[in-house]
Amino acid sequence: MSLERDSETTFDEDSQPNDEVVPYSDDDTEDELDSQQPAIEAEQNQINRSTKESQEPLKKDCSWQVKANDRHFHEQPQFKRKIFLCFKKSKYAGNAIKTYKYNLVTFLPLNLFEQFKRAANSYFLVLLILQAIPQISTLSWYTTLVPLLLVLGITAVKDLVDDIVRHRMDNEVNNRACEVIREGRFKSTKWKDIKVGDIIRLKKNSFVPADILLLSSSEPNSLCYVETAELDGETNLKFKMALEITDRYLQEENAMADFNGLIECEEPNNRLDKFTGTLFWRNRSYALDADKILLRGCKIRNTDFCHGVVIFAGADTKIMKNSGKTKFKRTKIDSLMNYMVYTIFVVLILLSAGLAIGHTYWEQQIGNSSWYLYDAQDYSPPYRGFLNFWGYIIVLNTMVPISLYVSVEVIRLGQSYFINWDLQMYYPEKDTAAKARTTTLNEQLGQIHYIFSDKTGTLTQNIMTFKKCCINGQRYGDCRDAAGQLASHREQQVDFSWNMYADGKFLFYDHYLIEQIKSRKEPEIQEFFLLLAICHTVMVDVSNGQINYQAASPDEGALVTAARNFGYVFLSRTQNTITISEMGTERTYDVLAILDFNSDRKRMSVIVRESNGRIRLYCKGADTVIFERLQPRNLKREATEEALDVFASETLRTLCLCYRDISHDEFEAWNKKFMEASVATSNRDEALDKVYEEIEKDLILLGATAIEDKLQDGVPETISKLSKADIKIWVLTGDKKETAENIGFSCELLTDETTICYGEDISGLLQTRLENQRNRAGSTTHSSLRMNEPFFQGSRNRALIITGSWLNEILLEKKKKKKKKLKLKFPKTQEEKQKQNEKKRRAEAYKEQQQKNFVDLACECKAVICCRVTPKQKAMVVDLVKKYKKAITLAIGDGANDVNMIKTAHIGVGISGQEGMQAVMSSDYSFGQFRYLQRLLLVHGRWSYIRMCKFLRYFFYKNFAFTLVHIWYSFFNGFSAQTAYEDWFITLYNVLYSSLPVLLVGLFDQIGLDTSYWTFVNAFSVFGSIAIYFGVTFDLHSAGIHVLFPSTFQFTGTAPNALRQLYLWLTMALTIAVCLLPVVAQRFLSMTICPSESDRIQKNRKKYLAEEEQWQRRQSAFRRGVSARRSAYAFSHQRGYADLIASGRSIRKKRAPLDAVLGSTTGGTAAAETS
Repeated sequence: MSLERDSETTFDEDSQPNDEVVPYSDDDTEDELDSQQPAIEAEQNQINRSTKESQEPLKKDCSWQVKANDRHFHEQPQFKRKIFLCFKKSKYAGNAIKTYKYNLVTFLPLNLFEQFKRAANSYFLVLLILQAIPQISTLSWYTTLVPLLLVLGITAVKDLVDDIVRHRMDNEVNNRACEVIREGRFKSTKWKDIKVGDIIRLKKNSFVPADILLLSSSEPNSLCYVETAELDGETNLKFKMALEITDRYLQEENAMADFNGLIECEEPNNRLDKFTGTLFWRNRSYALDADKILLRGCKIRNTDFCHGVVIFAGADTKIMKNSGKTKFKRTKIDSLMNYMVYTIFVVLILLSAGLAIGHTYWEQQIGNSSWYLYDAQDYSPPYRGFLNFWGYIIVLNTMVPISLYVSVEVIRLGQSYFINWDLQMYYPEKDTAAKARTTTLNEQLGQIHYIFSDKTGTLTQNIMTFKKCCINGQRYGDCRDAAGQLASHREQQVDFSWNMYADGKFLFYDHYLIEQIKSRKEPEIQEFFLLLAICHTVMVDVSNGQINYQAASPDEGALVTAARNFGYVFLSRTQNTITISEMGTERTYDVLAILDFNSDRKRMSVIVRESNGRIRLYCKGADTVIFERLQPRNLKREATEEALDVFASETLRTLCLCYRDISHDEFEAWNKKFMEASVATSNRDEALDKVYEEIEKDLILLGATAIEDKLQDGVPETISKLSKADIKIWVLTGDKKETAENIGFSCELLTDETTICYGEDISGLLQTRLENQRNRAGSTTHSSLRMNEPFFQGSRNRALIITGSWLNEILLEKKKKKKKKLKLKFPKTQEEKQKQNEKKRRAEAYKEQQQKNFVDLACECKAVICCRVTPKQKAMVVDLVKKYKKAITLAIGDGANDVNMIKTAHIGVGISGQEGMQAVMSSDYSFGQFRYLQRLLLVHGRWSYIRMCKFLRYFFYKNFAFTLVHIWYSFFNGFSAQTAYEDWFITLYNVLYSSLPVLLVGLFDQIGLDTSYWTFVNAFSVFGSIAIYFGVTFDLHSAGIHVLFPSTFQFTGTAPNALRQLYLWLTMALTIAVCLLPVVAQRFLSMTICPSESDRIQKNRKKYLAEEEQWQRRQSAFRRGVSARRSAYAFSHQRGYADLIASGRSIRKKRAPLDAVLGSTTGGTAAAETS
């Protein structure tokens, strides 16, 4: 029993989840999880392996083979797979992306097939066939054909328009240009024509069209800087580096045209952070990893050009593997309509059967004895009843609303245009209007219970801004004049025109700090900004006389930019030096060591030697680690701590700055240990950290910085209003825990009164609950009730912050390492198989119960923030809430890493942000800013839902009223299935006479308009429909149409004669009055005596509008020692560029320009491309 329990539980006692890392990739195999070797073989040893030795282990896992510059290689029979019967297709996907549904050949058959899957359309097709049988039909065939053709035609046109839009978007992506080797030359080629094995050239600021192996670039050592915002939401630059062999030999065009390397690698998968493969070239093999791969969706930055060979294309690329399957989304209204239609079918059959039985009885009692009713057919009464059953199916067909679906589509299309035309959802800065990319989900917007939002680029602008600082215990950054007095008038920006290096975009309002810097009276201020200009791993690029910084994190870039604007400008660096302009004076410092940041150290340091020989260490980091390493006598520590608390209460990201002087002898002794640790063959990182600790001590505190992770406009207000509407907001992000928590406070998802629970806090609760549920299984009802009791008692103001690693641990998604044992395998007995199946079934049941418990616990919290999660985990969280809460969900994001989540939720919203258009292309709705979500849900969503509900009620009412006349008439005609109306009235009733008022209710109705006053639209729809009815009726009974069609229109003058009768008009007026009076009276009394919530809000509209205009952000209460919200989130997600800088590989040397690289054939290439 204990053995079974051990296998079922998934909480590893040996290892706890790491909050700092994104969990393993989604496709990791158990073998990969088990094969983490402590030591990595040296690269040179890998290079020197023989081809034969390297090829053996790859045959097992690396079955994907790519031959450069050889398209015929990939068409060989062994690379083909069967798709249907004997038809085969290459397993290598083309690079074209396809999101459309139809083409010219398939549109008509596929669209008709989809339309006739709707029960109502199929019913009317059968009805049309029945009407062709004269024995049972009492209606002409055109009464069904005309409405059916109209419905099919309108729906087909709408589907065609939607698909044309998809075709255009696909063509826009597929027709992007890229340079590919063709016939020995680089020629411009469309993305869709790129194949696996092609060698392509990419230029600066261009997107990568496929997953490629980097061969060479314009940078030293073939470095290539890329922005991966489309993949992981991070805008900080990452670098890739080509193999040394390809960097050396594949620079010129003719060399790349002759390149014939063979790449064996893993099959296409969704692992963004891993790649395993081998390049075979020139009788040698070279190991490949993720650092040498450029993924589709990345953007080339700071690299003039680069070359690569395509490994995965189109649907095989990692970004497409992460996109998930496109799911057909249907609203609850659709399900309700289908249910109602099926119910109406049943009622129709029962009514027809009852009336047919009535006719059989009538025939037996009256019909047989009435000679004047003899029709020359000697049918028995039961047989006549059987024929009348089908006759009533035809006569009462208006119960089944054929025009319902097309009317709903027209209303949804109109509501979609209202969203597109809404100027209050237009974002002028990027000229981006709101766009309803689907027309089928509008009313679902009014039923949202859960919103799942990305952070970077969705809630935030992903722009870091230096806002405030504390230097030597003095706070700076408030609006002050040059004398240090708080400004009482309007904010006035600081003029940086005195600084020739100022970037012109930096906004600062404290004039007093500028005066202090210019006066140079306080050396601490000079040291503060000098530290910001020196202590970093930022790369500098000068183009057209402009200085551009590229940082490993946006925070670091913001600090260096701030120092630049305050007069301390980082100009350039070499492997061992850094050059700074200090208030116009250029100085160069020797960089002796860079002690880079990592998530454990939470700090970085730089050791420099000044021109006078003084050695100084500059350090910046989290307050929690800096304060531990300060000199005992730091006079300004208390004042700085108070400033940090103030900055934290304003939700700013803080960082402490300090320094220390180092003697020459101390440095020499330390440097010896540093060099030994740098070349350690095992546990190098741990050895370096230990050496760093020895020098980072007895620090002197300079001050602290405060950076704002700028929220998009209106985010806190939007979240506040959505919360009032009882909509819960969950944030799902790949960012670090501290960063996500800080943004939670900024956007007011979290407050100072919120009790925050973390993954380690709730794992015990969930494990205890699961154990109790196991023990109580099959217990009494009282015990089962106790199992559903709340997880938290008392205060409801709780929030959950959980990382991806803890999420896998808690949801039992963590993959286990198998212990490899040498044992003989024997065939399993039937009993053993049953035990194994039972064990698996029980494990699945426990897993499902644990996931349900997690969802229940999370839903008890006011806010949930999931950080360091993969795209697949984002989709999993959304799916769990859909599954266990049966709630309507909405996912909103702006990057390719949000696509899976957007497709999984009931409604997906894409933001046209900095991370490309991948999320927008996969979304149902898109706009430019998060704040527009409020109007989308609370205005368009609410109106669409209310209008659709009123429309359905109105629609079924008019159809039932029309049909009940036939039923009532049956009691007077012997249940003979005769119609009370003429054929053309039946044909045009739903299509023309009664369609407009119902449609306009669904399009324009607003709360209160139906009872307080009539608009022009309401009046036009009602009186216009009446006018159409009388116009058509007079035409159908006119002499002119009788002359044209004498056999069809025989009742000439009937309508004018009937309408001359006064009692007819009196009857109509009384009928209308009797029908409307109770409704109007009931509404008046309900509004007066017991008004609804909507009535009360409408009555006090001015009061609520005034309250809305006076809304202010909640002020955080200042509390000392709020260390949990300080410091740590001011760092990047990965190590900086220290190793790259120290190695000298990134330092630019004199390099031939692109034209020279192409060789002497450039002119011929250009001519070829032009032709």
